[in-house]
This record gives sequence, C-alpha cells and structure tokens, in this order.
Amino acid sequence: MPLTGCGYNDFQRLDEATKASWSEVLNQYQRRADLIPSIVASVKGEANFEQETLTKVVEARAKATSIQATPELVNNPEAFNKFQQTQGELSGALSRLLMVTENYPNLKANQGFQALRIQLEGTENRITVARNRYIESVQAYNVLARSFPSNLTAMVFSYSPKPNFTVQNEAQIAVPPTVDFGKK
Repeated sequence: MPLTGCGYNDFQRLDEATKASWSEVLNQYQRRADLIPSIVASVKGEANFEQETLTKVVEARAKATSIQATPELVNNPEAFNKFQQTQGELSGALSRLLMVTENYPNLKANQGFQALRIQLEGTENRITVARNRYIESVQAYNVLARSFPSNLTAMVFSYSPKPNFTVQNEAQIAVPPTVDFGKK
C-alpha cells in the first residue's frame, strides 16, 4: 500500500507543528518563571507589602518549575493536566500579587517594580498567544486524526488525538469578578 494520499505525511507535518508550538508555550512559561525572582527581589524592598501573597508566588513558582516540561508532555494526558494545574496556580498567585499592589502606593510608585510588572504583563500576553497557537495546531492534528480516511492511518500508526488546554474550573470563570472601589 503506497503512503501517498493516506495522510501519513500530513501527520508528520502536523505532529511537528504541534511540538514546535508546544515548545513556544514552554518557552513563554520559562520566561515568566525567570522573571519572578526579579519581581520578588523588587517587592521585598518594600516594607509594607503583604508577605503571605509574596510567599504564595514563590511557592507557586517552585511548584510550576518542578514539573519537567518536555515536548512529549503533550502525549501524556495526566502529566499534561498536572502541568496545566501548576501553571494555573502560578497565574493565580501572580494575579493576586498585582491586585495587592494596588493597595500599596509606595510599591506602585517603585520604578523597578513598575518595569517588572510591565514585563510580567507582556509575558502573560505572550503565553496567551503561544497557547492559542498550540490550540490551533492541536486542532489541525486532531481533525486529521479523526477524519476519514486519514483516521485509518492514525489507527495503523497509533496517532491518537492530542490533549488541548482546558480551564480548571469553568463555573468559577463564568462568574464576573466583583469590583468594589469603596474598600481601602
């Protein structure tokens, strides 16, 4: 049976595209992890900062960087979910850090912290773009793996659908955040 027209080459191309886009996601997560020590050092210089929030950021970073993130992670749904969970915890801790700073004018005015905050916000945007590209590449791969007749090639060569990003708690994100400008 010749391999032309069976989708084999398409699987190779899309598998490599998925690996490359996943590598970019990991690259952006690493950039974020590298920025956190600078943020922590900058924030530690401010005496009035809430120590518990800072500790949670450091702990979440340690947990997120403890998982060995490799391109093969996308082929292991359990490890992939664990990785997503730890990155989500780190995102949450960083969000709390940025929100708490609104209550500390000295920290907000700190030029070093402001520069790092801008870098962190830019990094979060880069992570979003990289994750979107990964989602698109997984979609193309999974459509090929599930469409006829290429699904026959997928079965023969064990090309199973790849996991995609998921939201840990859909019900929680469906509720809009409460904004109260009356509290100090």
